[in-house]
Amino acid sequence: MDGEVGENSFEHGRLGALSHWRRFLCGPGNLKFKDVFTWQLCKTIAMGQALSMLICGTAVTCQYLVDAGVETPMMQSFLNYTLLLLTYTLVLAFRRGENNIVQILKTKWWKYFLMALTDVEANYTVVKAYQFTTLTSIQLLDCFVIPVLMVLSWIFLKTRYRPLHFIAVAVCLLGVGAMVGADLLAGRDQGSSNHVLLGDGLVLVSAALYAVSNVCQEYTVKNLSRVEFLGMMGLFGTLISGVQMAILESRTIPVISWNWTICLLFVAYTLCMYGLYSFMPVVVNLTSATAVNLSLLTADLFSLFCGMFLFHYNFSALYIVSFVVITLGFIMFNIVPTYPADQSYSTNDRAYHLASSADVQQDADIVGDWLQKEGQENEDSIGSSHRAHCNGFCSQI
Repeated sequence: MDGEVGENSFEHGRLGALSHWRRFLCGPGNLKFKDVFTWQLCKTIAMGQALSMLICGTAVTCQYLVDAGVETPMMQSFLNYTLLLLTYTLVLAFRRGENNIVQILKTKWWKYFLMALTDVEANYTVVKAYQFTTLTSIQLLDCFVIPVLMVLSWIFLKTRYRPLHFIAVAVCLLGVGAMVGADLLAGRDQGSSNHVLLGDGLVLVSAALYAVSNVCQEYTVKNLSRVEFLGMMGLFGTLISGVQMAILESRTIPVISWNWTICLLFVAYTLCMYGLYSFMPVVVNLTSATAVNLSLLTADLFSLFCGMFLFHYNFSALYIVSFVVITLGFIMFNIVPTYPADQSYSTNDRAYHLASSADVQQDADIVGDWLQKEGQENEDSIGSSHRAHCNGFCSQI
């Protein structure tokens, strides 16, 4: 009996320790399998990979343009912003009331100008970095956007993370490490090695600018509207990229040998970028900018898979391992929601203490049952000894 009670107490202690660790990693609340793999999670994964495929499309078309001797990053950005201008900005122009473009420009024009400037320069600096550093450095340092995003979200959006979220980010970065290792083994350490420090610095600057742009996007989409964000990005992005294009690429554009192939590549690139800019706010609104950037880590893998067929890249099994690890990290990040800093004590910490109290009560019940059994056994033992003693005494009389 004592052995059985001891085994039950040990088993309950083990389950209690696991429960405490689960609450530490995932927060209060019972996390069941059916609550993890939901339709919402599957939809989020699918939409994130669709964004990665759009980025893959831009990478493939850029590679073809570079092979054709066309290097016009500002012109390509200008075409994308112009398409946003012709669609979302026109929608704002025909709106009435406070959401009209005139009212928005009167009150918030400088905010959207800074947001568009950040986005344009982020796109330009990462392309410029390829002239000074290697592909491996860019792939590794570009992940800097994720910790910067988490810090900015913590400060400005008041987003709070569970320990599981940090573990998930570490898992995704491990997947990126596997991808970079596969590139080195396959001999794909492309790019220039001149002025490596300058190139690495440009990548870090680009990552920080992307993080600022994405945090602004998340705030605008969740608090205002997707159309307003894209409309203002189209307006100011067209102006800024147009000025930079005139300054930086005035000699490059006239010497392009235009033909149907070049035109189709520009069209394909512009449509992919337009789809990325239009679709990304939808996914950000469902999840967060951090979660979206984690899903975009697979974009390089899709580009590599396409490159195996289009540019005859060498295959490595580490690419598959990298894809699985990054996807696993993305799932881990999304199965537990983040929470705002102003979440009241009664809805967060109290839930934790209620869950802890439930465990304490369960522990007390088991201890009570054990004491009750022990007491009953002791009582029976004492009673038996007393009766035996009385019987012996009476027999002597």
